[in-house]
Amino acid sequence: MNNDRRALLKTAAMAAAGSMVAGATLPVLQADQAVDGLPTGEGLEWNKAPCRFCGTGCHVQVGVEDGRVVAVAGDKAADVNKGLLCVKGYHVGSILYGKDRLTRPLLRKDGKLTEISWDEAIETIAQRIFDSPDTFAFYGSGQWTIPEGYAAQKFMKGGLSNNHIDPNARLCMASAVTGFLATYGVDEPAGCYQDLDECDVLITWGNNPAEMHPVLFSRVTDRRSRGEQVRIIDIGTRRTRTTDAANDYLEMKPHGDVAISLGILHLLIENDNYDKSFVEKHCNFRGDEADTPTLQGEPISEEEFRKRIAKYTPEHVEELSGVPADKIRMLADLFGQHDIRITSLWCMGMNQHTMGTAINSLVHGVHLLSGHFGRPGDAPTSLTGQPSACGTVREVGTLAHALPGGRVVTKPEHREQSEGFWNVREGSISEVPGYHTVKMFEQFTKPTAEGGDITTMFVQVTNPGQTLPNLNALFNDKQGLEDKFLIVSDVYPTATTALADLILPAAMWVEKNGMFGNSERRTQQWFKMVDPPGEARDDCWMTIAIAHKLFEMGHEGMKDKDGAFIFAVKDDAGQEIPVWEFDRYYDTNVDKHLFEEYRQFTTMKHKNLAPYEEYVKARGLRWPVVEQEDGSWRETRFRFSGFDDPFVKAGEEFEFYHSSSSDGRAQIWFHEYQPPPEMPDEEYPMWLCTGRVLEHWHTGTMTRRVSQLSRAMPTAYVEMHLEDAQAANIRQGEIVTIESRRGVCDLPVWIDGRGRPPRGTIFVPFFDETKLINNCTLEAYDPFSKQPDYKKCAARVVKKTTAKVPS
Repeated sequence: MNNDRRALLKTAAMAAAGSMVAGATLPVLQADQAVDGLPTGEGLEWNKAPCRFCGTGCHVQVGVEDGRVVAVAGDKAADVNKGLLCVKGYHVGSILYGKDRLTRPLLRKDGKLTEISWDEAIETIAQRIFDSPDTFAFYGSGQWTIPEGYAAQKFMKGGLSNNHIDPNARLCMASAVTGFLATYGVDEPAGCYQDLDECDVLITWGNNPAEMHPVLFSRVTDRRSRGEQVRIIDIGTRRTRTTDAANDYLEMKPHGDVAISLGILHLLIENDNYDKSFVEKHCNFRGDEADTPTLQGEPISEEEFRKRIAKYTPEHVEELSGVPADKIRMLADLFGQHDIRITSLWCMGMNQHTMGTAINSLVHGVHLLSGHFGRPGDAPTSLTGQPSACGTVREVGTLAHALPGGRVVTKPEHREQSEGFWNVREGSISEVPGYHTVKMFEQFTKPTAEGGDITTMFVQVTNPGQTLPNLNALFNDKQGLEDKFLIVSDVYPTATTALADLILPAAMWVEKNGMFGNSERRTQQWFKMVDPPGEARDDCWMTIAIAHKLFEMGHEGMKDKDGAFIFAVKDDAGQEIPVWEFDRYYDTNVDKHLFEEYRQFTTMKHKNLAPYEEYVKARGLRWPVVEQEDGSWRETRFRFSGFDDPFVKAGEEFEFYHSSSSDGRAQIWFHEYQPPPEMPDEEYPMWLCTGRVLEHWHTGTMTRRVSQLSRAMPTAYVEMHLEDAQAANIRQGEIVTIESRRGVCDLPVWIDGRGRPPRGTIFVPFFDETKLINNCTLEAYDPFSKQPDYKKCAARVVKKTTAKVPS
């Protein structure tokens, strides 16, 4: 067994052995235990669910006894993880039982949070929306289940005619979306996790899957233990645990990935070893318009592409990226070999980037120009960090400009189709996109008298008080604005609830029904297994209850064309079930009703979904899912490939059937390299990069309440290079202040720790709410995706005396 995988399994097993759920010891479950061999006992029942954390979509078996989750095991029947979980996954059951769960609605009165009834909470929200529907905004995340996101989407765009709805996924994968749209005309990866089992070369672009997606990374490293040869090439700005497993480490300057991809494209042309047949049959060339660049760009000839790419010689790329010219040649030579399979993986490193759309498009272009596309093992694949960033945000379309199923509010035919599916009056959906995340919070934290036209904001399933960049400008400035009203639905007190005017206690994970969509287009379903504590309730119910209160108040948007409530659910006898009353909410399966309504939207972009009951039986299905002649439902592993995709024309090897050029071709883009918007200088001489750690998920609001995970990684820190620390007389563990032009953050120093940044660079994880590094980060964003760049800004390290770290 490979050492890395052995270490991971050992860590996971130790974690499971030590897990406690509400004082009860979890059964010790091994990663490879069969589903049908799980421990049984009087009253112990097992059921399936996807893990609550990242976008991998591992399946777990959840053991419930006496109304409580008492055990969690990896689900061996799940294709995604085959019984393995990461250290967080083994502890996912414990996130339900933190001691400070929110259990009652709390309204801030005279500066103090006071318990109120749900009726008062719902009425308070509805009244604010009724009084000023256009200044209301709804902020969610990729942690919304598919039905939750769909309900929020319909409520806002179909009911309120208000497009100010956006998710925190804008902060983590919006550039992946625009990269896919620019290249293929439709969003989401064509490949699947099987590529990891069949690639000869894995390239990680600014990505650390060993910690961020450890179960997926183990699929690659485990192959080595079986004697297979898999070359791993890690391209990054600091050494990580992924580097430790890599054959090659290419350390680049921030923004260097753009230059590297341009250098590979240049050499494929220069060496005349690109895949001419693939390009001739399936690709066009594209570039930015000269005056006003758009996501669609304009067609350019291959000759023009050759001219533009010519200057990106290996030597020039070395200057821009810091990666030696011979390493650029090595990468180009690999892509020039047609008898091997190459998979590229990326996540936040390429997405949180002011050239995010460009670098996503360029890496797709490298695969297309070289023909490393569409065969098992040959794929450009972006990963997501949240459990339903794909299923809810990208597919349901909970973005300010989007409608379900790949539609957009700016297209009249898309609005008309959506109004038809929702049976709402013509013209209900506004053609004007709402505010994207950064703009939404700018407008919320700006005084109304100065043009801040968002006055009420409802936040569900996310924690912007910790995750937004430049928190002092985008969040903290809300304090003291008396006419601004922040509503937060969450499970625990957070940095966001600290400024909330109304806090709603939420149910989470297996305390409610749910559906997620993971990074490989896999839609997953689970049932409620335990009751939430106190008066905590489902987020989806909250949205429906608010909508019905508005319906009772006479808001016309909450009625469909026939005068019925827009979320009306009827029983088999045709009688309406009052699902807005929480004690009647589970009289029926509201998730199923919403999902079946949503399914109508999914065929236009060939993201076809099966009926709800098919997902009950499966460990998820990858769309497009189509019905076969025998009535069974078939999923799709490799999109656009004729051997697997049912929508590719018969006889075609590949077909990009949503091509932006309407000719069945994908686009190979040229983008000129541009420097980062803020770079180190004499005053702020260091690069600051932020990210995550293995033990904690996102802002740590769940994992920091699991004692084993909290003890393993109790605090955030700043990684420094030894020589930088020595130059400033900074010692291991010493508390220093990180300063940028936007804010400060005090952190202990970790030298030669888990990650090893080069000189002049520091790294800080963002999971610790007591050390908010996003006080320092930059809100500059990509012009197309509107996604901010958390990976690079200028900062300085200040010793508690006056010494500064020289560059």
